[in-house]
This record gives sequence, structure tokens and C-alpha cells, in this order.
Amino acid sequence: MKTREMKIINQGLEDEMEVWGYQPCLWKRILVGVGAVFSGGLLLLLLYWLPEWGVKGTCTHASLRDAHTLLLRTTDEFKQWFRAKVHVISAPGNKPFDRLELRSTAQLPNGDGEHHGKFRRPVQLHYFTHHSTKYYWNDVIQNFELYKGLEDVKVSCASIHSDHSPGLSKALQDYRRLFFGENEIAVRVPSLFKLLMKEVLNPFYIFQLFSVILWSAEDYYYYATAIVFMSVISIATSLYTIKKQYVMLHDMVAAHSVVRVSVCRGSNDIEQAMSTDLVPGDVIVIPANGMIMPCDAVLIHGTCIVNESMLTGESVPVTKTSLPSSGEEAARSFNMEEHKRYTLFCGTHVIQTRFYAGELVEAVVVRTGFSTEKGQLVRSILHPKPTDFKLYRDAYLFLLCLVGVAGVGFIYTIVLSIMNKVPAKTIIIESLDIITITVPPALPAAMTAGIVYAQRRLKRVGIFCISPQRINMCGQLNLVCFDKTGTLTEDGLDLWGVQSAEGGRFSPPEADAAKESLVNSVFVACMATCHSLTKIEGELSGDPLDLKMFSATGWILEEPTEEETTLHNPIMPTVVRPPKHSVPEANQNNPLTHNMELSELSSCEIGIVRQFPFSSTLQRMSVVVRRLGEKHMNAYLKGAPEVVASLCKQHTVPQSFTETLETYTRQGFRVIALAHRQLESKLSWHKVQSLSRDLIEINMEFLGLVIMQNKIKEETAGVLLELRQANIRTLMVTGDNMLTAISVARDCGMVRAHERVIIADAAPPKDFHPASITWHYTDNPAQTNKDNQTVEINLEDGVYDKRVTQQEQSYHFAVTGRAFAVITEHFPQLVQKLVLRATVFARMAPDQKTQLVEVLQSIDYTVGMCGDGANDCGALKRAHSGISLSELEASVASPFTSTTSNISCVPNLIREGRAALITSFCVFKFMALYSIIQYLSVTLLYSILSNLGDFQFLFIDIAIILIIAFTMSLNPAWKELVWHRPPSSLISGRLLCSVLTQILTCLVFQVLAFLLVRQQSWYETWTPQSDACNVSSSSLSHGRNVTSPHDHKNIKNYENTTLFYVSSFQYLAVAIIFSKGKPFRQPSYKNWPFMLSCISLYTFVLLIMLYPVPAIDSFLECSLPAALPPLRSCVFPMTGASHWSSLS
Repeated sequence: MKTREMKIINQGLEDEMEVWGYQPCLWKRILVGVGAVFSGGLLLLLLYWLPEWGVKGTCTHASLRDAHTLLLRTTDEFKQWFRAKVHVISAPGNKPFDRLELRSTAQLPNGDGEHHGKFRRPVQLHYFTHHSTKYYWNDVIQNFELYKGLEDVKVSCASIHSDHSPGLSKALQDYRRLFFGENEIAVRVPSLFKLLMKEVLNPFYIFQLFSVILWSAEDYYYYATAIVFMSVISIATSLYTIKKQYVMLHDMVAAHSVVRVSVCRGSNDIEQAMSTDLVPGDVIVIPANGMIMPCDAVLIHGTCIVNESMLTGESVPVTKTSLPSSGEEAARSFNMEEHKRYTLFCGTHVIQTRFYAGELVEAVVVRTGFSTEKGQLVRSILHPKPTDFKLYRDAYLFLLCLVGVAGVGFIYTIVLSIMNKVPAKTIIIESLDIITITVPPALPAAMTAGIVYAQRRLKRVGIFCISPQRINMCGQLNLVCFDKTGTLTEDGLDLWGVQSAEGGRFSPPEADAAKESLVNSVFVACMATCHSLTKIEGELSGDPLDLKMFSATGWILEEPTEEETTLHNPIMPTVVRPPKHSVPEANQNNPLTHNMELSELSSCEIGIVRQFPFSSTLQRMSVVVRRLGEKHMNAYLKGAPEVVASLCKQHTVPQSFTETLETYTRQGFRVIALAHRQLESKLSWHKVQSLSRDLIEINMEFLGLVIMQNKIKEETAGVLLELRQANIRTLMVTGDNMLTAISVARDCGMVRAHERVIIADAAPPKDFHPASITWHYTDNPAQTNKDNQTVEINLEDGVYDKRVTQQEQSYHFAVTGRAFAVITEHFPQLVQKLVLRATVFARMAPDQKTQLVEVLQSIDYTVGMCGDGANDCGALKRAHSGISLSELEASVASPFTSTTSNISCVPNLIREGRAALITSFCVFKFMALYSIIQYLSVTLLYSILSNLGDFQFLFIDIAIILIIAFTMSLNPAWKELVWHRPPSSLISGRLLCSVLTQILTCLVFQVLAFLLVRQQSWYETWTPQSDACNVSSSSLSHGRNVTSPHDHKNIKNYENTTLFYVSSFQYLAVAIIFSKGKPFRQPSYKNWPFMLSCISLYTFVLLIMLYPVPAIDSFLECSLPAALPPLRSCVFPMTGASHWSSLS
């Protein structure tokens, strides 16, 4: 057999897929057409639902190069199939960054790639589109590939400045647009007709259509009409919801979809263009008053203040500076993740720009359309992964079992009907009818009801949900990851104090940085200048930590206007100065800072010449400043204490640095270190602008520590205790310092007082030494190599200390982001074992948080993630249940958003999830039993060539089943979180035993009732010519024996009436049995709509059975014998016995 060519696209990425090539096959299409005609179109529906069959049934295998149709399959656990059509276009080149030979090569200063020979003839490009992304055929790799943007050519930061800063010619822009398309995140709102067709072609609605046609053929118009009415309401509601979501998403991205931009053409030419025309490599001018970015672009000139809340959830504006053009960093390949502090992301709002005389703020377009960060977020919303939950998988298996039962009934009906010489038409209708009885059409609507009710209850407590199917998943959560700052602790940081260093020693801590003895010191000058604050509409804005530090100094920040900026070319717009009243006093009296005073106090204004923004990778930020009147400049640095100390001259760092730092961090304080360096006087303003930060941030002088207090929220400890008592594991995943995180974990109860914490540290391979892991207690980290501190680590069975008793064996691991990366890369076999006992993850980057969630999911944890939206978007989206405490637009990445800014929403969500999950189980079991009970009744009646009447079906399905199914879902959640979780599987011994016991009980009592009624003295076998069962009670009461018209359908017979009453009581009994209350839901007696419905229906059925009403009997087609007491003595004991035995 010929080997079928299969390739993998997006290898190693989240959307990795296998791809096969196919070409149309004429004879297969003819066969499918014939099959479609003979099957009445069902074959086409089957091929529509199963893309794999659709392609294989109409095409033959071909190479990918020659394929007309592609078959795609995801490589994840869902193994989804897709089909795609291959298109062909003509283009002057094969790749978007090929160099084109136009009139002169000078017109294309930034053409990447190589070109040989003269201008080539147009080539045919093969491509296909999948999930809003185009994939182009590459002859070199013999596969389809995705072009994201400028990063594809591995361009360095320096070459972006040298090769790409002039911009693109119009011809090259048009050429690249062939590959990248229009720069637009186009959320097409489908027409109502298209949505309707997609909804109606759902297998469930096709089955309902089949049922309605069948019932109409049997003249069951009333029930068919009721089902059509329910389906129309369901479809209309679904269309409204889907349409609304599309419109909301369309409106969300419309703000930046089409705007006018200034594009650079060559050295000096600037022209106005639409943003939809932009391609990677274009250079755009950012206006002074800001804009909403229409693409991802990297700054090459100037500085921008940007609000990135759309992507990160962080409402604090951030400063973006220009990409380095020289130094070590400039030589690296540009990567958006590594260089995001220089990148303006699509959809973010540039609030204002800073520029200098004669300079424009310019940025090179890196990505456009759906390749942008915003585009990828919108793609994940438009094309979400299916929800993988055991309940839903088991539900499908259970339905298949019901289909199997229906198959048995189908065969039984055909055989029985043939034996009784029933007409062929009747055989077909009745045998198909048994299928519609066994698989209840109202099942999906009933299952959805519980989730809708839970969603409404969540909304009442301030939790909003954009993915209702995930509510059931919340009921299975057994691990929740928490961000620290803003989630477990307060958003704001308070300044606890400062501790300056002088002569290699720490001075006593000071509570007030604005006191006269400190206000003009180098230490306070560093606090006042080393930040990224800016004034927006007269208000200081920026990082909360920067705001707290700056306000503690008492200094004043001033930003000149645009006109002043152009007049003072060498001066940076931002200027800070101390309060005026403090200057002379500080000059006279400042003993504590005798060696640290600023020179020339006659002029205290400091201009910030250049900023190196805070980098989470480097864990520091720095500024270059010039004090007015001075010839030299100064550099100020702040950041993580360990990092700052490593960049300082060792003699300036106090010997007690490590001990002092640990003292603060163990108490939960956040510590920032400051450093200073006087730069050479020969450095000019222009030279400083081109220097890399590596040359500035070296040989610093240590200034001291700033101690910030981050208070734990009041609700945190109580919520974590409640989760622990419910056997739900909690983790802390933060970007903060390790010891601070451990301290907060102890303070909030995540790590209890008697439990010890072992820090797992790892070092990458270096100088022929392999990667290694070291373990030490947090109490004595310096004694890791001493014998009395050794710990025997057995990651399979736990952690054991040879010196302690079994009762004291309680440990937690704490891991840093650096160690996590090393262990993941070099010790992958330990990762899963490590995270089983790890509680604190510190210094974790955003992508590491996502990676951690994936690792936890791989060891069968159902993971929740709770964060404030800042840097947590990836983990929030990846977790089974992501709960964002941010109400900003970034919460669109999270299934749940809480208006309450503390973690008290987590237990509420889990409680409602557990209640919704139990409700789904209850409703599913009830609907399954309902279909089986009705199946048993109909099967017994088929044996005497009878059936239930139209209005009997209507009464059972509408008055009993729908009312009960929708009201039994109203039970609110139980007030406490108990130790054990609800079951997650329908296919479990306990649940199957419960269902099978009820089925057997119902079967026994229906068979007994069916047999006993035939043994009564007044019983008469029905025949079409017989008058049996057709005597109305009204006739009896008047003493006349008048018969009604003959019942040729054999509805009015004693067996029918008996089974109708018995089954009615069984439906109600099963509903009460399966309506589970504690410990996950409130007891059923508190659900008054359900109790009222059950009591009312029970009373009604009991009354019409014991005290017949002629009109009701006639409507329900019930038959009564001449002697009522015997019937009562037969039916009532059977229904009562059936009911009580079911309840028992």
C-alpha cells in the first residue's frame, strides 16, 4: 500500500496539527450523490458532521504540493478534524521578505533574504486559511508554513534600526500584503440565516425534526407542536446569544480596526494611509496626542506612555522606550516576548509620546492582523478548544447505551408486528417511534437549565461568566493557584521605612523619607528620579510602587509642554525637585548624610535624561539624570536586592546585607534596593541616548534599602482555611521575592506554623559542570552543606528528615522561576513529583505560570487560577477555571470575572459549581429513567398492539417531565464546602447501581400491573369490533349503555390506563429520589417550586385516578370499567407500591 504523505504544521506550538493532501475524485462524488438521493440527504448530513469522512468519501490521496483539499487534525487530546480548501495566487516572489528586483535596489533598503538574477516571473503560491490564519506552501521544506511578521527573518535589534527605519516603498508594501493580507482583526458577524442553518444542522435538532415528522405521520400533532415550539424557543435563544457575542466581540476590536496613520516612505517622505494597508516592515509615526495601536510595532525613536489594560489587565500606564541600537542587547535577534518593553501592542492605547526637537516618535510594524497579540486573543475566543470534562464524555456514552436499548426495542417491534400481521406502514412508524421514546428530545434543554440557574446565582454574588459550560468544572476543582499581589494581598504598597547604607554599614531604619535630614540626600534623589511616572491630565500616573516611593520623598515632578521641549533640546522633559522650604535647611544641617549630599545645592532640580524601564527578566530599572548646573551625569538604579547588590562595588555593600534582607523578607516586607553611580563628564546627552544599559548598570555604589509593606487582605486567611478544610489544595504563584512569598504564605495559612519549607534551587550547566539541584530549609539556608542540616528527599514517597518523628513530617517545597526553568529542561522526570509537594512558586514569569498550570493538569489535577489580571492572562485562560479579579477588558481571557476584589469569590464559585454538577447528574439520571420508564410502558403495550395516546404523551412530557426537570434544577448551593467532591463520572459503580435498581423496580411493577389488570373479573380483551373499555362513566351514571366510536388505535384499554397511571407515579417518585440535596445542594424541601410541582402533580394524578372526571378521562383517553372499586383496588395498590418501593 502506498504510504500516505502526512506533515505537521505549527510543530511544538499550541495549535499543532497533522495535515494530509487530497484531490477530488469523480467516481466517489457520483457514489456520494447517489447515496444522498437514496438516503434522503442523511448521507450528506453525516459527511457534514464528520469532516474526515467527507474528505475521504469524495477525494483521493495526493501530495501536499498538488492537493486541492486538505484534511487537518489537531494533535492535542481532542483530535479534532477540519477540512480546508487550497487556493492559488500569483506573486512576484515565493516569500514575503524576498528581495524584489524593481527599477533599482536602492528603493528597497530593508529587503531581507537573498535574490539571484533578474526580476523573476510571477510564481504560483498555494495557500489555505484555517481559523483566520493563512498558511503558505514552502518548496524548500515541502510543507505549509505560517508567516507571522518581521520575526520570521530573525532580524537583530540593530538591523531594525539600520535596515528598516527608512520604511517600505509602495511596491514592496503591496507585495507583502499578498502574504499578510489586510491589517485588520476582522470579526465577521454572520448573518442570521447562516447562524440558523448552522444551528439547525446540529445532530440534536435533526433528530428532533425526524421525531416531529414521525409523530405527525402518527397524527400526534399536539406533542409534535409542543416539541416544535420548544425547539423554536431554544433556537431563537441560542441565535440571540451567539449573535450578541459576535457583536460584542466585533465592537471590542472595532476601535482600532480602521484608523488613519502616518507612514514613512524613504528618508523624509511621510504619507497618510489607512491602517488596513500596513504590513510588517512599515514605519509609522505615533502622534503626540497618542492613538490606539492598529498593529504590533517596535519603537525605534522616542518614548511612549501606554495603557495596556486590554491585554494585561493592568490599568497602570507603562513607559515604552526605543529599541537599543547598540550594545550587547542590540546584537540579539528581535523577539516580541523578550523585547516587549520596547513594543507597542495592537489594541493598547498610547496616551502620550515624548520626543525631541526635529525628531518624530517612530515605530516599525512587526505583526499585523490576527498575528498580533490582540489578534491571537480574539482568535482564541472565536475558535475555543472544546471543553473536556468527564461528565460530558460519559453522557455521550450513556446516550449510546440508550440508543442500543432503542435498537433492541426497534427489532422487538418489527418482529412482533410481523408476527401479528401488522401493515408495513404501521411497522415502520411504530418501530421508529420506539427510538424517539428512548432518546428524549428534551434532554439538552433540561441539562442546560441547571447551568443557567447557577450562572444567574453567580451573577447575584458579583461573578460573571462568559463560558457557562465551565461552571460544572468548578465543581471538580481540587487545586487553586493564587497570584499574590492584588489577590492574596492588598493592591497598594505602604512605605514601612528606609534604611540607607554608608561606609559599608547600614544606618538605623527611618520611617520618614521626607524628613529634613534625608530629603536632599543621594538616597532620596534616587527614590525621586528612578521611576517611570508621568503626568496625565495633571495627575501623576504610573506603577503603584513608584507612586508610593515618590510621594514618600515629598519631591515635586514637572513636565514641560511640547513647546518647551522643542526649545530645550538637551533637556529631558521630566524634571524633579525637592520642596522649596527644605533646601536651605538641608544645606545648613544634615549630619546623617554628610558624605552623601548633592553638590551645588544652589540648584536642586534634576532632569531625567534617559530611562531604562523595569524589566521582569532583569528585575531592575535605572535612569540617567543630570542635576541642573552640573557638568557630569549620574545613574540611579533600583530593583531586587540580590540583583542590585551583584551590580555594586563589593566594599559599598554592607556585610550584614544578607541577614538584614532575610529579616525583612521573612516578615513579609517587599524590599527594594537602591544604587548610584557618577558617570564620566565627557558623556554628552546624545551619547547617553545610544548607550546600552549594560554599560550604565555596572560598578554602582550601594545606597540602601526601601522597605514596603504589602498587607494581606482580611478575607484571605479565612478563605484559604475554608479551602483546606474542603480538601482543596492551594498554591501561590507570584513574581515576587521568594522569602517574601513564603512569609505571606505563612501569614495567610497556606503554610501552617508547624510546617517547614524546603527551597528547591537549581543551577544550569556551566563550565563543564552539569545542571544541579540543591535543597535547603528556609530557616538556615547558609548551612546547606552541613551534616546536621541534610535532608533525605524521596520525591516518590514524600520528604523525610532523619532527626524528626513521624508526627513532624510535614513539608512544603518552594521553587523560583529560575529553578523551575532549569528543572523543567534538565530534570523533566522530577517536575511532576516536585509540584505534588510544592506550595510557593516565586519569581515566576507569565509564561511559567501557564506552564505550571499545564504540568498540574497533566497529573490529573482540576486546576483553578485566581489572579488580578496582571500577567495572569495566560494561566487564567489555560486553567480549567480561571477567575479574574480585574473587571478590565483583559478579563475576556478569563471564563469568570469577579466584581469582588478579594478571593472570597473562589469558594462561592466552587459551591455553585458543585451544585450545578450535582444538578446535571440529577437531571441526566431523571431524564434517562423517564425515557426507560416510557420505553417499558410502550414496549408492554406494543405486545397487545396498543400504545399511549397523544394526550397521554403530552401530559407526561409537558406537565410532568418538563416542569419537574426545570424545577428540580433550582436547588441553591449548600452553604459549606465539604471534604469530598461530587462524582465526576456517570459510568461509576455507585451511580449505575442506583440507575439499574430504579429501572428494575419500575420494570417489575409495570409488568405486575400489566398482568394483574388482565386477571380482574371485569377485564375484557380489546378487539376493533369490541365495545370493551369504550363505556364512559357519564353513560354509567345515567344507566345507559351507549358506546363511543370504535378506537382503531387501541388506546382506550385497561392495560393502557393502568400503565399510564403507574408510570405517572413512577416519574414523580424517580424525580424525588434523584433530587439530591446535602452536602452539595440545599435540601429539596427548600426548593418550593419543585416541591409544589411534585405535590400538585401527585395530587392531581391521584384524584383523577380515584375520582374520575369524564372530561379529563376523555382528554387523556383513559378507560374505566363499569365497576370502579375493582379498578381502584387494582391500580391504586400497584401505583402506591411502586412509588414507595422506589422511594425506599
